This record gives sequence, C-alpha cells and structure tokens, in this order.
Amino acid sequence: MVRVKMMAAAAMTGLLAVSALAGCGDKDAAGGSDDGKLVMGFSQVGAESGWRTANTNDIKAAAPAAGIELKFSDAQGKQENQISAIRGFITQKVDVIAFSPVVTSGWDAVLKEAKDADIPVILTDRAVDSQDTSLYKTFLGSDFVKEGKEAGDWLVKDSAGKTGPINVVELQGTTGAAPAIDRQKGFADAIAANPNIKIVKSQTGDFKRADGKTVMEQFLQSTPKIDVLYAHNDDMGLGAIEAIEAAGKVPGKDIKIITVDAVKDGMTALAAGKINYIVECSPLLGTQLMELAKKVHAGESVEQRILTQETTFTQEQAKAALPDRKY
Repeated sequence: MVRVKMMAAAAMTGLLAVSALAGCGDKDAAGGSDDGKLVMGFSQVGAESGWRTANTNDIKAAAPAAGIELKFSDAQGKQENQISAIRGFITQKVDVIAFSPVVTSGWDAVLKEAKDADIPVILTDRAVDSQDTSLYKTFLGSDFVKEGKEAGDWLVKDSAGKTGPINVVELQGTTGAAPAIDRQKGFADAIAANPNIKIVKSQTGDFKRADGKTVMEQFLQSTPKIDVLYAHNDDMGLGAIEAIEAAGKVPGKDIKIITVDAVKDGMTALAAGKINYIVECSPLLGTQLMELAKKVHAGESVEQRILTQETTFTQEQAKAALPDRKY
C-alpha cells in the first residue's frame, strides 16, 4: 500500500512538472505574452528625418498606453534589415507585425511566411506593390499622390497670370519608396494644368537634410534660372535652404519653396518666410495603429485602406499652429 501511494505521488509530481513547463515560454496557447499582453513586432524604416523620429516616438509611446508589448527594430534604411526583422518576429511568435516598408517591392515571400504562421500584418505610412492583398490586413497612412497634387495645385494657383517659363527643381525622396513615387506623380499631374511650369531638374535627396543640401548645391551650379523648389519632405527642403542662402539667394523670395510633412523645423521655416507652402503628412499614427492591432488580433474585420487626416499650411497658418505643434 505504501509503495502504491509513493508511486501515485511521484506520478502527480510529474504531471505538475509537465504542467509548469507547458506554462513557460514567451506566449501562451492563445497568444500574447506571459502577462496576457498583446505583443507587436514593429520594423521602422530608420531615422532619416524629423518626421521619422516623431513617428517612432509616437508609436513607442502609444504601445504601453494601449497595454501592448512592443518589440521594435530599426532597419536603418535597408530592406534586408526589415526582412530579417520580420522573420525574427515570426520566430518569436508575436501576435501582430507592423512595418513601414523601405521600398514598395520585394515583400511577397516574407509576408507569405507571416501569413503561413497566422500572424496578421499591418502596413504603416508606406504601401507595398504586392498583387496579393491577402498578405496584409490593412494599410494605415497618408495619400501621397494627394499630397503631391496639393503641392502642385498651390503652385498652379500662385503662378496664375504670370508669363514666361517657371523652372522647378525637385528633390525626390528615397528611390523606390512609395512617398517618393506618389508625391512625384501627384505634383506632375497637378502642374500639367499650366504648361509654363516645367520641372527642369529632379534628383533624389533620400529624404535627408544633408543630401538635400548637397543636391541643391548641384542644382544651383547647373541651372542658371530656378524659380521654385519642390521637396518631397521638410528635411530636404531645410537642407536646400542652407545651399540657397550660401549661394547668396533668399529662400522663399528668389526661389519659392514647397515641401511636405509639416514637422516643427519646417513649420518654423514656413513661419519665417523661408518656405512658402507645406502639405502636412502626420507622423502621429501610434494610437490608430494600436487600435488596429487589437482588432486584427481579435479577428475583427477592418478596412484595407485607412487614411490619416491632414491639412496644408501657409505662412500665417504656420504661425498660428506652431505654439501647439506636437512634432
């Protein structure tokens, strides 16, 4: 009898041990961390601009506020780093993956890996050109074509009644990136309304202030007459302002400047008259992203395209908005 009791006790101890081991690990059977939090893996493009920094900070602040555990990865502007990070998130069995793609192409394989692992994917800020839209649940971000069109519409209106050619130089964003492709298209479509407006030079500045300055220096040396600069983001425009001033010209007067983003440094330059017009592209996507993560993790249906609400700014509007600007 004693021997039977000892064997039963040993069996019970073994069962408890197995049960305890089953409860260890990063996620339980229903997903999430040990403390029940939803876990999100997020791959950021990098830190190439003030906009991107504000976007990163907003996402990092929104996650804990929403009770979400965030695993963050900085791709440093390289697609291969993002693909590696996404595969790492899949291995870690996170609940949701979100990322802002460095470029539009080349994502199908890794997105299929996430789909096969039953991990929903959310695109933020930038889209991909995959024909299989089932590989991601939704895309949260701006309408970049509209942003470019609004920039072009302002120039067409500002140029009304003027005779003679209006020479525009364009600082493009990162080659192959959705905002660069779309902002170029939207602007070109809009200025077609005035045949006097011509883009005489167009080159990438990679969304970086230093590169914007360097390329603008080249534009100034190679192009005798520049009337307008269109920069795909504020940072490149701010770098270009340095080059324009170094060349002895007055930004905002000798060369009119149109940019996209509306970060604080850009708005400050607009208020000072060094930039003439800014189309807003809000980086504050964190709260919306966390809400979407909870919905897709719960299996709820969401719209496949969710737009952020944005506006445009003139000099006077920038002056009014700056005191309460969050980024």
